[in-house]
Amino acid sequence: MRNPSLLLPLIKGRKGGVNLCNHFNSGGANISTTHLRINRAIRVKEVRAIDSDGNQLGVITVQEALKKAEEHGLDLVEISPTAKPPVCKIMDFGKYKYEQSKKLHQARQHQKAKALKEVKLRPYTDDHDLQFKINHIRRFLEDGNKAKVTVAFRGREMSHLELGRNMLDKIVKGIEDIGKVELPPKLEGRNMVTVIVPK
Repeated sequence: MRNPSLLLPLIKGRKGGVNLCNHFNSGGANISTTHLRINRAIRVKEVRAIDSDGNQLGVITVQEALKKAEEHGLDLVEISPTAKPPVCKIMDFGKYKYEQSKKLHQARQHQKAKALKEVKLRPYTDDHDLQFKINHIRRFLEDGNKAKVTVAFRGREMSHLELGRNMLDKIVKGIEDIGKVELPPKLEGRNMVTVIVPK
């Protein structure tokens, strides 16, 4: 059982007031907040309590709700302070904050405008120059951008398309830890192209 006195009384986000969005379902509450009161920081006599499985416990004293949370080694979190009485949910607040942080990070990654950076090669590019190009592509991917890789053929080189395919395969292998193929290699006129995106 955790010691409530060791828990922060107020979890703060950026400056401003309270922004709560409550959605109750069998999995619990999905809450967007800038401020949340937890445990001993909840200064009311009675609360409408919800257990960690999303079940309604009815209106009980805050002390009784705290006791139920402590019995399970969890936190009592005030998720709707303006309700009469305030609504509180029993949950693992540390785990909740971690999961919300991960979701926010993933959402920002998806929302970030991705630029399409192009890298051009020739079918006879040597290994040193190829590694140089791979390093460029890795930087593009690390910045959240897509990379279009183009192998340009000239004249009789068109009879050796396998050279371009082999080169693209080497590039994909060189970035496979941080990127994945969005567009498989295909021929566009005299160019063989592929598009790689961040994982």
